[in-house]
Amino acid sequence: MKAIVNKELCEGCSICVDVCPDVYELDDNDQAYVKVDPIPDDIEAECRDAADQCPTQAIEIEEA
Repeated sequence: MKAIVNKELCEGCSICVDVCPDVYELDDNDQAYVKVDPIPDDIEAECRDAADQCPTQAIEIEEA
């Protein structure tokens, strides 16, 4: 599984970081980015939950 953050949609609200800090982090511009690829199996559910909670739907999940 892979997560992709659309920088044009990300508003830096940090919900993804709060829900799944093992995958998401904010950069110096307060935009989320994915810090692991591929997503480890044991945190896939958290990663999907973070994507689902994104208010701007800036996170896309690609299945392997």
